[in-house]
Amino acid sequence: MKKPAKSLLKSAFILLFICFNSYVINAQDQSVSFWNNVRFGGGLGLSFGNNFFSGTIAPSAIYEFNREFAAGIGLNATYAKRKDLYKSTIIGASAITLFNPIEALQLSAEFEELNVNRDFDENFVANADDNYWYPALYLGAGYRTGNVTIGIRYDVLYDEDKSIFADPWVPFFRIYF
Repeated sequence: MKKPAKSLLKSAFILLFICFNSYVINAQDQSVSFWNNVRFGGGLGLSFGNNFFSGTIAPSAIYEFNREFAAGIGLNATYAKRKDLYKSTIIGASAITLFNPIEALQLSAEFEELNVNRDFDENFVANADDNYWYPALYLGAGYRTGNVTIGIRYDVLYDEDKSIFADPWVPFFRIYF
């Protein structure tokens, strides 16, 4: 091979090596940047009373696009039991968008799809067991301080016979780290 061809081949190899490494470095920067904007959180719920127990775990994650907008997904699992009446398992997922027009105000829209399984006690209601999907679309507003938001949301798809809540208005406590 002639010297100019070797030199050209060597230069091309060095150029490809530099381009490849800068691509890899750039991809790593974007990956780090992506994870810097992801926040994890969710909710825990515990309720008990006279012959009643309910427990909920609802992990979620959001991606903060900027100071005003964030979107994410979540999971929900609930177990409830009232002695001599029923037991219920509820499992589902949700998608949420958050808008912070000012630092202290957070507006939200959340679509949630839940699989509700209710098993009634035979002595209470015969053949009344239920298994169905329940969609909910919550529009909410809350007071935000740091990574904590406390507020209320309204289910615009509320169905009195199918909802797991007695009322379409549901208070919330949201935290993301």
